[in-house]
Formats: sequence, structure tokens, C-alpha cells
Amino acid sequence: MAHGRRPRRGGGGQLSEEPTVTRTPADHPPPVPRGWVTAVDTAEATDAGAEGVLARILADVTGCDRVSVDSHFFDDLGADSMVMARFCARARKAGGLPTVSMKDVYRHPTIGRLAEALAVPASARPAGPVAEAPPLPEPAGGAPHYVLCGALQLLAFLTYSYLIALVGVRGYDWISAGSGPGGVYLRSVVFGAAVLLWLCAFPVLLKWVLIGRWQPCQIRVWSIGYLRFWVVKTLVRSAPPALLVGSPLYVLYLRALGARIGRGAAVFSRNVPVCTDLLTIGAGAVIRKDSYVNCYRAHAGLIQTGPVRVGSDAVVGEATVLDIGTSLGNRARLGHASSLHRGQAVPDGEHWHGSPASRADAAYPQLAPARCGDLRRAAHGASQILAVLLVYLPLCFGGVGLLLAEAPQLAAVLEPGPTALTTWTFYTEALTASLVLFSGAIALGLAAVATVPRLLGRAITPGRVYPLYGFRYGAQRAITLITNQRFLTRLFGDSSAVVHYLRYLGYDLSRVEQTGSNFGTEVKHDSPYLSSVGSATMVADGLSINNAEFSSTSFRVSRVAIGPRNFLGNRIAYPPGGRTGDNCLLATKVMVPVDGKVREGVGLLGSPSFEIPRSVRRDAGVDRGTGGRPPPDLLRAKNRHNAVTMAWYLLVRWLYFFLISLLFAVAAELYDVLDAAVVALANVLALLVTVLYFAAVERVVTSRRPPGPLFCSIYDPRFWERERFWKVPSETYLRLFNGTPFKNAIWRLLGVRLGHRVFDDGCYLTERTMVTLGDRCTLGAGSVVQCHSQEDGAFKSAPSAVGADCTLGTGALVHYGVTLGDGAVLAPDSFLMKGETVPRNAHWGGNPARQTGRPDST
Repeated sequence: MAHGRRPRRGGGGQLSEEPTVTRTPADHPPPVPRGWVTAVDTAEATDAGAEGVLARILADVTGCDRVSVDSHFFDDLGADSMVMARFCARARKAGGLPTVSMKDVYRHPTIGRLAEALAVPASARPAGPVAEAPPLPEPAGGAPHYVLCGALQLLAFLTYSYLIALVGVRGYDWISAGSGPGGVYLRSVVFGAAVLLWLCAFPVLLKWVLIGRWQPCQIRVWSIGYLRFWVVKTLVRSAPPALLVGSPLYVLYLRALGARIGRGAAVFSRNVPVCTDLLTIGAGAVIRKDSYVNCYRAHAGLIQTGPVRVGSDAVVGEATVLDIGTSLGNRARLGHASSLHRGQAVPDGEHWHGSPASRADAAYPQLAPARCGDLRRAAHGASQILAVLLVYLPLCFGGVGLLLAEAPQLAAVLEPGPTALTTWTFYTEALTASLVLFSGAIALGLAAVATVPRLLGRAITPGRVYPLYGFRYGAQRAITLITNQRFLTRLFGDSSAVVHYLRYLGYDLSRVEQTGSNFGTEVKHDSPYLSSVGSATMVADGLSINNAEFSSTSFRVSRVAIGPRNFLGNRIAYPPGGRTGDNCLLATKVMVPVDGKVREGVGLLGSPSFEIPRSVRRDAGVDRGTGGRPPPDLLRAKNRHNAVTMAWYLLVRWLYFFLISLLFAVAAELYDVLDAAVVALANVLALLVTVLYFAAVERVVTSRRPPGPLFCSIYDPRFWERERFWKVPSETYLRLFNGTPFKNAIWRLLGVRLGHRVFDDGCYLTERTMVTLGDRCTLGAGSVVQCHSQEDGAFKSAPSAVGADCTLGTGALVHYGVTLGDGAVLAPDSFLMKGETVPRNAHWGGNPARQTGRPDST
């Protein structure tokens, strides 16, 4: 039988590896049976062709004396994906072999089958490693443009902050002068209507003044042209209509920005398109949630704009990416967790899925239409405007004045007297008031998520098709909004308390086998009352349970059931009718199948997904001795540690709330002297305080044990420290700095090893100190560098390095232990698996990613 390595427990519970046999000296080799290749038979293996070369490489990376061409990589040799990633990298470097990808390894898990699958005519094989392409040219202007752009972005932010402050304080003074609650309310409505009109119209006006009509073009980052792009993008995405996705008002907003959108189309994604003149959406088309249809991409130091066309009655599924230069034909459909790469076009009436997408073997189910005419859409939009004008804005503008009038103690804090700032009484009252408000908001939130949605849920029957833009549609949207409170989900996630919280929301969790990590800190749904998760199932971060299905005229909510003894990796969109059953492993970014047999006892990877081993021998030893269940003493210890982490989380956010309240109290004291300028200054200082405060919090949390390489059980205290690192600091503020040089400064403050003039359009780094980014990298919107993985009870992490001049496409995810060579390009929505090594100037794409060619520069 084949010899592999078996895990043994090293010091502190960490696993190390040792060979099961001792190598035989090369000068006394044992007899080699037929079908075996030893690690030292270099010449003979090379002469044996691709099979021999692959076997020699496999023997070397697994540490075996010899391997059989019929040995199963995972079952017989005990290899895991990290080991096989090294195998693929070594095979790509060897001359005369076709490119080997992880998908090939999983589909053909023996040397014999892999060599047969990769067999190509000799004339088609490359003679050796592909010659490297020349490096991309450095963006014009270099450092001077980088500094100038940052200075102008800061100036634009300061100017807009002052304008907002000036309008706000003048409006507050005018509203406060109203006679009685009725007068205050009426003035709040009038002022709110004026402000709403200005906030909606100003981005549209500025877009037409600064840009005119968007055309396909290339804009150098940090240039003056890029500055105009950034100003328009920031304002367009921060305007009030951007909050109204799924509404006819949102479609009108996109049309005002230049988008060509047909009658009856519906858009449910919160990722607002930027280059709207290049967007065409046909009549009756629908774009579902979490999709990217930006009409631009960041690539090799450029902002490249290009057209995106979605045909009439077409459907773009959840969690998809449409790159520039792509199109979806009339009545076509793109499945969930899929993408169209540049130049792809789906013909009329066809159903495609995958990343990059290809024709699906089976048609995706269609949602029946419902009667939803223009009058219904107009009434829904009018009701939203009235709700904002008559309820939300008066509460925002007039509520503060009424609160100060009815609560003198709070008024003493928010409007201190001339000498109040020099007394301890003021700070004591401020601390007490902030604690009362903070605790009250949490209590109110906990009460709201359990009551209001349940009442609204009684109006909706699961499985029934309803028309859009009616009472039931509003009720469903309210349920989704109220029950997905990120503050509470993050508070309870990664602890034993999360299962109680999800049950409190309405989840059906059957008989829970508590692990202390049943769910991560990022779980969302469309309806908690129709979400079921089986016993002993563990879920990492980023699960989106898509209970609601939408067409351009109708919607339906359905039960989504995830089976028992499953493990779900990161960033999975789980649809109704997902064909997975018991004991499945769903890998990161997997496309859950919706047709065919119900998969059980297997792993699924990729988009479209394919089967892989449910687990490997190397991971099984991590929680050895637990019998698959945590020992009670270790679970109790983890619960105590997680409880302290939750207390840290609340304390950190309460102190932050106190600091911001104190800052604006000081601004109120100085208002008579500096007028609106002090409010604008307070807004800027609040942003600066936010950055410094949470950077300091992160440093404190990681001071005892900074994130580093780790391979251990989830019941190891080092993993508990990592959970604390993920929960306690905040990263939400980082998105405010996307596309500016200031985000690079913040990344350095948080410990990222960062090169010069990196362009970050919205990347997220899970472990900052474990990431290296080279000079002039381009990081696309929604991209992620994740330096860890959890599979059942095993946790693994390792550093990842992105070389100079690399590009990560929109929505791409880079796993742990990865190296991207200088100038490499990862296509949009790709998943670069753990341990992969991407050569210099190579172009990789797909889920899982593999080499596809050269990066395009046009």
C-alpha cells in the first residue's frame, strides 16, 4: 500500500507531520513493483512520460518513498488541498506537461487517471515554461499624482462636509423656532422635503456636469480623470435613492443617471452601478440581490469602463458578477453564484451558470408572473416618498429638538454651558447618558427583531406567488431589513449564544449539537421563519439564505433547508431547492446545485460545483479524542472565553459611542463662536477618531497573540483568540476610504505589509498582519484576501502574498497560503484556492481558479 504522512499532535495542541516510513538510501533502493515510482527515480520517471513525471512530483510533495499510479490522492495518500496545490504548482513548472489545476486533481484523483485526462498530442504540448510577458508600465505621474489626488479627494470631502453642516445647522435652527410640537413637525416636513430633493438631484446634476455621458474608456488611477470618476461614484452611491433598491424609485434614479432601463424592469442589488450610460436593462428583466453590475472594473492601474446589457425578461441570479463587455440575451438566465467574464454573451433564451459561466445542463425554474401594472408601481413609489417626508425625516430633524426640550439632563450633555466642559459632573453625566442610550438601543433592537417581523410574517403564505409593490411585498422587505441586524448577529456569532439568537429570530435548528462555533458572525436571510439548519451542521461566515425569489412582477418566499452534519464554508448563497442533503461539505464560494440528485456524504467545490472528498485524513486528527463532539470541559472553557469576547465587543462600542457623543457636545459648546464650521470640523474629527480608535482596539486585541500561521482544533485557545480578533474591532468604516490613498495608510496602521501606490477599490483583508501587497496592486470592488479556513473542527491559516502590479478582479477571493507573482491577474468572481502559486504575468480565472492566458491590457 502507499505510504503517506500521518498527523501527530505537537506542542500546545498544534499538529505537525512525520513520515510513516523512513526513506531508503538511494544507493540501496528496494525492488519497485510495477506501477510504482520512487521519489529518486528522476530520469526513469521523465522517460516514462507525463505519468512518470507526475508520480515523481507527487512522491516528493507528499514525502513518500514511492507512490502508485493507482493510489488515490486523498484516501490512500492522505493528501489535502494544500499539498495538492503544491503538486499543481510543481507540475506547472515542469517542462512538457499540460497545465494541471485543482479541478483536474479532484476530478481525476490518481496519477493514472490524471495523466490520461491531461493527455494531449505532442505537437500541442508546450516545449517548456511559457515565456514571461513584459511587466505592465508604471502609471503616468507616479507619486506626485498619487499625493495630488489624495489631497484633492480630502478637499472635496471637507467641502461637502461643510456644505452638509451648513444646511443642517440652518435647518435645525429654523425647525427649533417652530411654535410647539405641531409647528416643529410642519417645519421638519418642509425642510426635509427640500433636503431630500437636493440630496437626490445633486449627484445626478454633478454626474452630468463632470462626466456627461459615460463612454467606454480607460482612466489612469490617481489622475484628474480618476478624481472626477471618484467624486461621481461616491455621490451616486451615497444618495438616498441608493437605499431604495427593489423600488420603482430606484429604477427612476438610474434612468436619471443615464441608464437605459425598459418598462417593468426590477433591480434588487445594493451594489449601485456607476457608469450608468453603459447599462442597458430590457423590459421585464430582473437583477437579484448581491450582484455586481458596475459597468466598470479596476484593472492594472486603470479604471476600465464598458457596456453591460441585460435583455428583456432576462434574470441575473443572486451573488453574480457581470464584467464589462458582457451581455445576457432576451429571456436568458444567469444562475446564482455565477459570473460573465469580459466578452461573454449569453444567447437569447439560454440558461447559463458557473464562473465563468457556460451553458447549464438543465433549465433553472422560473417564477410565475403576477399582475403588476404602472399604477401599482406609482402607488408604491408615492407611499415611500410620503413615508420618508411625513415620518422618517421629521423624526430625524425634529426629534432631536423635542428630545432636548423634554429631557433637560440630556440637553445639559448635548448643549453644555460655557463652563460645563471644565467640570467632572459634565463628563459623568455624559458617560451615564451614553450608557443609557446605548443599552436602551440594544434592548429596543432585541425587542423589535422578535415582534414586528412576526406580526408582518402572518400576512405571507410560503410558496404562494404575490405581485410586487403591494402590502405583502412591503411586509417581506421589512422582515428582511429588521431581522438582519448586523450589530446583533456579530455580537452573538462565533459563540454558543448564536443558536439561541437565531432561534429567537425564528430559525428552525432542530436538535442542536452545540460546538461553540455553529455559526459565524455574518449570517443573513430573507425570512428567518423559513430557514432550517440540521443538527450538527456548522456554518462559517458569509452565508446568505435566499428564501425570497423575485421576477420583475412577482415574488415568493420558500423554506430553505440545510441538512444535518453539513459544513458550509465562506460566502455561500443557498437557494430554495438546493440539492444537498446530509453530511455534505460546501466549500467557499460554491454554487449550490439546484438540479439532479440530492448530494449526500460528499464535498462540493466550485461554480458549477463538482464533488470532492467530504474530508481528508490529515484534518481528521485535529479533534482526535473528541469523537466528533466537543468534550464538555473544553466547550465550557470556549463559552467562557466567548462570553468575555462579547463583553469586549459591547464595551468597545459603548466607549466609541461615548467618544463621538462627547466630540459633538464640545462642538455644540463652540457653535456660537464658529457656527457651521465647528459642525463640519466635528464630522471630520469623528472620522479620524473612528480610524485611530479601532486601530488601537485591534492592536490591543492582538497584542498578546498576533494572527499567524495556525493548524489546530477549534477548541484550542489560539483559535478563540482569533475569534476575538474577528469580532471586537470594526472594519465597517474602511469602506468610506475605498479608492483613496488614505485606505493604504489605514492598512499600514493595521499591520498590512503594503507596497507603494496600491489601488484599493473595496478589498477586505481578514487577517491584516498576514497579508503582503506589492507595489501598484489593483484590488477590485468586493475582492477578499482570506488567510484562514475552517472545516468542521479544524482551523488552518497561513500568510498570502500578492506581488507587484497584480490585479484582483471584482468579487474575487484569494485563500490562505497563496502567492501571486508580479503582474498576475485574477479574473472577477474567481476563487483562488489555498496553497496555489500563480506565476508572474499569468492570467487566472474561474471557481476554482486556473490559468486562462495573458492579462489583457485593453
